[in-house]
Amino acid sequence: MGSTALAQQPVQPLPRSGGCPLGYYSSGGYCVPSSGGNNRGAIEKVGGGCPLGFYSSGNYCVSSPSNDREVIQKTGKGCPLGWYSSGGYCVKSR
Repeated sequence: MGSTALAQQPVQPLPRSGGCPLGYYSSGGYCVPSSGGNNRGAIEKVGGGCPLGFYSSGNYCVSSPSNDREVIQKTGKGCPLGWYSSGGYCVKSR
């Protein structure tokens, strides 16, 4: 398989906000990805909804299996160069 240029949501520890999302466990003040290897990247939910390609899991939005987008929380009114606005999030352009 060749390398792809598609960005995916990173699988990394998240600040804990209530219960942890599916595939993560609580460790101190964080939600840490489980070691099963079937993890999806997640981001804290902003407002009431999740960006396209993500589903709600508690206070988080988890990347769906077919998602190839990376998102970050939007701060202020705009997004960085190479990203576009989607609700309370910035989505990396393909």
